[in-house]
Amino acid sequence: MAIVRRFQFLVLVLGALVLSACRLDVHVNVAMNADGTGEVVVVATVDADVVTQVPGLAGSLRLDDATAAGWVVEGPTPVEGGGLTVTLRHPFASAPEAANLVNSLGPPFQGIAIDRVATEDEITTTLTGALTLPAGFDSFGDANLLAATGATPFRAQLDAAGATPAESMGVEFTLTVPGQVGQSTGDGVDGGVRWDAPLDGGTTDLNTSIVLRGESGGSNGWAGPVSTGALVLLVAWLIGGAYLGFRVWSTRNRRRHRPTTRYR
Repeated sequence: MAIVRRFQFLVLVLGALVLSACRLDVHVNVAMNADGTGEVVVVATVDADVVTQVPGLAGSLRLDDATAAGWVVEGPTPVEGGGLTVTLRHPFASAPEAANLVNSLGPPFQGIAIDRVATEDEITTTLTGALTLPAGFDSFGDANLLAATGATPFRAQLDAAGATPAESMGVEFTLTVPGQVGQSTGDGVDGGVRWDAPLDGGTTDLNTSIVLRGESGGSNGWAGPVSTGALVLLVAWLIGGAYLGFRVWSTRNRRRHRPTTRYR
């Protein structure tokens, strides 16, 4: 079951989408550190037309379920141009937990799995799953709500207006992980890979692998600084030892050759 009751937000937005050329954009970012911890950040932004068409939208958003599930909610916050944005953040302690958080968001995320394998030489992070919205707006339907209403809210109005998800909204997904992208179906961005979800009924596979290894190829990326530090300490120890040895030798040598004063 989705951790966010997305229909409390979606129903309000859909009502506005049928009235004018309104827009909803969602950006989901999984930011993972080298140790597998990180944060999932969801940013949802509606434009000024939505705010105008749905009076009191900011005060109507209820994200108590998200807060109870450990998400930190920021906003709704006004943005330049008259729109609103809501940001949700949730930390994770492992790659599987990150995948569970993304899956909990519901469509268009499907079967997301993130795996992380660490060896002495490298760390490999893999992402599988898909982005798809096969049933259009109906894909967002909550089973309980559909059972109560019999159809997606505003279904008739949506059909009459000819509104489609591809025209009315956008969903961007980004995975940022330290390392080099080995293979991916997405577009490379600074620190990771990005996908635009197909909202026209198509499907985008997310098969991706990112490998973190040492610059020299044979050492761990995280071991490099440690090795360098150890080398510096070793050199310092050798220099210090040589200096102390020289001082001891020099002192003994001076004592050996010091002239003896005889007293009569």
